[in-house]
Amino acid sequence: MGFWWRPLSVLASVLLVALALWAGSGWVAALGFLAGIQAFVMTRRLWQEFRLARWLENPDEVEPPDATGTWGDIFYRLQKLQKRQKASRGQLTSALEQFEHAAMAVPDGMVILNASEQIEWCNPASRKFMGLDCERDRGQFVRYLLRQAHFLDFLDAADYSRRLVCKSPVNRELTLSLQLVPFGESQKLLVARDITDLERVDAMRRDFIANVSHELRTPLTVVGGFVETLAEAPDLPPSESRRYFDLMLDHTRRMQRLLDDLLTLSRLESADHAVKDEGVNVPELAQALKAEAESLSRGRHRIGLQLDSGALLKGNLQEIRSALGNLVSNAVRYTPEGGEITLAWRERAGEGVFSVTDTGEGIAAEHIPRLTERFYRVDRSRSRETGGTGLGLAIVKHVLTRHGARLEILSTPGKGSTFSAVFPASRLQHGPESGTVIPFPERGQAAG
Repeated sequence: MGFWWRPLSVLASVLLVALALWAGSGWVAALGFLAGIQAFVMTRRLWQEFRLARWLENPDEVEPPDATGTWGDIFYRLQKLQKRQKASRGQLTSALEQFEHAAMAVPDGMVILNASEQIEWCNPASRKFMGLDCERDRGQFVRYLLRQAHFLDFLDAADYSRRLVCKSPVNRELTLSLQLVPFGESQKLLVARDITDLERVDAMRRDFIANVSHELRTPLTVVGGFVETLAEAPDLPPSESRRYFDLMLDHTRRMQRLLDDLLTLSRLESADHAVKDEGVNVPELAQALKAEAESLSRGRHRIGLQLDSGALLKGNLQEIRSALGNLVSNAVRYTPEGGEITLAWRERAGEGVFSVTDTGEGIAAEHIPRLTERFYRVDRSRSRETGGTGLGLAIVKHVLTRHGARLEILSTPGKGSTFSAVFPASRLQHGPESGTVIPFPERGQAAG
């Protein structure tokens, strides 16, 4: 009854006036009064409808109409509805802007396709991965822009559970994983994810397994062959048997070194194995390393030691000794007879630098970035002859990384190399010597 009471009361008042005129002045006066009221009502209604139409056409430019009575109620309610719609539209616009900003920031490439596979929208990452530009390519058919046969087959299959692994059409060094996701009404979302690092890790895993298998197969074959020979010929001369036993022992030790280095790498890579800092007396450690180098060299090289700093290191003694020992043993193994090897400990720009310089054959520049990879060898046959496992520099890299240090390699083919372990200033200790050195094991650490 809230709406009807006003128009019904006005109608009742008009009828009472008309009846009064009819009774006092006749029916002509009553009809004239009613006609005038009707004309007024229609004129007012047309005027209010005009104001309403003008407002609805330009709600942001025209002020809302103001009126009394029923039209006032209508304008008031429409104005409230308009305010609610504006607020709702503002919230929706804000949500869409936030979604668009989030989609723009997503590192994966995202492309929205309509039912005809035309590009409706794409984020900046899609330009990096697929060469698509939102402004330039909007409305273009994605098939015309990405024409690789395997991608077209992927679109035709429309298998939303399948992923396509392929190279980026704009950067062949990137490996992408593409997936189609349905959404909306006949729309599709094409997602491109960079899996280059994952592919690289997977390749390293495959290479690692293949290399370990290869490294173990050779000594196992040799040992197994000798065992069969000894079993089939028990009456071999003692000198021949001795030679077989010596070879079996060498290959057994080689397998032992490989397994020891694998366990060391596994321990270093363990997230639960934190660095335990202690004082490492580097000058004393350097002297012990020089003695170790002389033992490995057996007089075949000239070995020198330069101690330009008395600073100690904060770090794990066993790990640092293992890393520096690998650098020293590598220099001995890969320096020809008569060459010179120099161990040095000094400070440079506040950092501690332990370097091993040799006069060996040197290393070509293209090999240097890969030297710390597991089982990477510049010369495989020569590495096996020297007894290296191919894990030494990988161990060095992990130890230095755990101590916030880095490995610097300078090498000139035909002139020699310098391997330097550079420790940050925060790990140096100056003052009374308090470090200790644990004696080296009988064998040297694995070579790279």
